[in-house]
Parts: sequence; structure tokens; C-alpha cells
Amino acid sequence: MRLAGRAAIITGAGGGIGGAVARAFAAEGADLCLADLKAAPQLATELAAHGRRVIDVPTDVTQQAAVKALARATIDAFGKVDILVNVAGTVSFGAAESLAADEWDRVLAVNLKGTFLACQAVIEVMRRQKYGRIVNIGSILAKNGGNARPWLDRGEQTNAANVAYGASKAGVHALTLFLARELAADGITVNAVAPGPIESAMTRNFPERLRSLIPAGRKGSADEVAQACVFLATESSGYITAEILDVNGGMWGD
Repeated sequence: MRLAGRAAIITGAGGGIGGAVARAFAAEGADLCLADLKAAPQLATELAAHGRRVIDVPTDVTQQAAVKALARATIDAFGKVDILVNVAGTVSFGAAESLAADEWDRVLAVNLKGTFLACQAVIEVMRRQKYGRIVNIGSILAKNGGNARPWLDRGEQTNAANVAYGASKAGVHALTLFLARELAADGITVNAVAPGPIESAMTRNFPERLRSLIPAGRKGSADEVAQACVFLATESSGYITAEILDVNGGMWGD
């Protein structure tokens, strides 16, 4: 029960990775605020049945007022916010030359702006507590320029996440590093988990031919990402900040 007595906000809780993070945190004793565009009553009921205090707060992370209300709801329910895990995200596919400007804006609004707004909303309470753990979800695609190999087959890019997604996640990595320096003196750590291909709705069209690029020979699981988030959220990780933790089966190493 490494998170017993801690209060955590999980954005994107209605998705595969977000749900896995919520379950992993609940198993470690955390009280939870679940946040997604739509309510997640089944997940909330499931976690509450295991003795956790749970609130379900539908939130559009691209809207500052909504994100501030999310933080206030958590404080009202639990008296504090110890942990924030930013999982909320969206993906985009296709070639750069056909990428619409509106699609670029949509992806960066959710993945980058949404992550920033959620971080910003909890800074004051975490500073007041002199304690906090922020874990952002980045991506291998923020580092490797994409999994697709269009110089071999342009068609690979069709079903692979594109430059808008990679740029948004690179922004999340930069945000993580800046906030880690800015908040360290207040007892707040800021880290990111950068998954490779993970079995989820976002990767259902992952080109099978790209599986051979994964040294581990398989896509990862949401639970494996969740366990990395748990580690970075615990008290024992207090000397780790500004880290981008790769969870990618060996596809990329720093």
C-alpha cells in the first residue's frame, strides 16, 4: 500500500491506460479523482468497492475553467492533491503533407495544452503542502521521429501516429523538464513515462510489420505503463525528477 492516504487525480481515466493507472493506484491505497470527457461510473464503482474513496468528475482538459474546477473538486473531496497523472490524450494518423491545420490544433490542445493546464491547476495546492508527484504521459514518438518507415513504404505512415502527435508529446517532455526545475524546491517531483507501442484503442491499427522493430517482440500492456506511474508517484521516488522513463520493450534507449 505504497500510496495509502494519498489523493490522486487521473486524467484520461476512461481510457485503457488511464483505467489501468487508476486501478493500480487504488490497489496501492490511493483515493482517486477520475477525470475524462465522459463520466466513468463503472470504474468508480469498481474502485469504491475495494474501499477507496472515489469521485468521478467529467472534464474537458482543453478548457482552463473545467480543469480548475477539477482541482477544486478534488480538494473539496479529499482536502488535498498529492498526485496528478496526466493520461488524457488523443492520436492522429497520416502524412504531414495532408495534415489539416485544425487537426494539428486539436491534437496539441488535448495532449500538450491539456497536460499543462492540469499541471498548472495543482501547483498551488502542492506548493502549500510542500509535497507533490506529477507524472505525465509522453511517448517514444517524441524521441524517435515516428515508428513508420516511409522511405521503405509510404503506406506505413497511414496507420502510424503522425507529426502532430509526436510534436505534442515532445512538448509534454519539455514541459516535464521545465516544471521539474521550477517546482523541485517545493518538494514536488515532475516526471514522465514515455511508452512505446501499447495494446490499446490507439494502436489497434499498428502495422504488424512494425512489430519486428520491438526487441521484446510484443506490444506493451497498459498495466506495465501503470506500474511505472505508480513507482514515480511513491514517496520512495522523491529524488527522481525531470526523468523521462521509457517503457518501450527496447525500441529506444537514452
